[in-house]
Amino acid sequence: MTVTTVHSSAPARSGFSAGEYVTCLIGIVWREGLRFLHQRERFVSALVRPLVWLFIFAAGFRQVLGISIIPPYETYILYEVYIAPGLMAMIQLFNGMQSSLSMVYDREMGNMRTLLVSPLPRGYLLFCKLLAGTAVSVLQVYAFLVIAWFWDITPPPMGYLTVLPALILSGLMLGALGMLISSGIKQLENFAGVMNFVIFPMFFASSALYPLWRVEEGSPWLAYLCETNPFTHAVELVRFALYGKLNWVSLAVVGGCTAVFMIGAILAYDPSRGFVRRGPGGEA
Repeated sequence: MTVTTVHSSAPARSGFSAGEYVTCLIGIVWREGLRFLHQRERFVSALVRPLVWLFIFAAGFRQVLGISIIPPYETYILYEVYIAPGLMAMIQLFNGMQSSLSMVYDREMGNMRTLLVSPLPRGYLLFCKLLAGTAVSVLQVYAFLVIAWFWDITPPPMGYLTVLPALILSGLMLGALGMLISSGIKQLENFAGVMNFVIFPMFFASSALYPLWRVEEGSPWLAYLCETNPFTHAVELVRFALYGKLNWVSLAVVGGCTAVFMIGAILAYDPSRGFVRRGPGGEA
């Protein structure tokens, strides 16, 4: 008996094409956008918090917290104008944590449970998810700027464009931080408590609500803590960009923290070495 060996002439597939990566990115971003449109209460809640600070708290603090001429401002400003960049960053901070909350849910019973075991690189999938969340946060920030415009918070017209790269970078950093935190959360019930331990210290120990020179007058060690807070640099990056200027120190800190948080999240979501371990059936 003669045995004939048939050799396939089709080359073995070694990876994915650029089109397949783009299709994956579009699918994840499109899904996040549809979820955002269908969850109108999420959009409203994202705007309620900064608007409460802008309309109510700012009116009470205006006479207490006088703002001197500090960069990037070239004249005296109202307190509402000063806190506007901090409130923009606050929207991104809460959105990053909410996106991470959905990661905890999706990882257990949603579409991310399927995506994380797909052949696509896990780091790329997490980056797509991060990019989708950042796109949603940027839309929320611009909606806030439209409302703030009626409250006489009017940066230079070009500022609405120059602030876009800063919003994208700060959104990526805060989203990556939330993703890193979500990697160690096993149950949704525990995530709310962890969020409070992250959001409120980061927000209040920053330059979002008051300049650092005024913090230093009251407590030098607290001012040092605010200076080392990545959220402070996200606020300052947005503040300078809104007036067509660039804070190089904040740019370096935000860019570096984005890389560190993203690498940490990718490693943490790796079942072989991170916090997300494989179950008995081998699933992540």
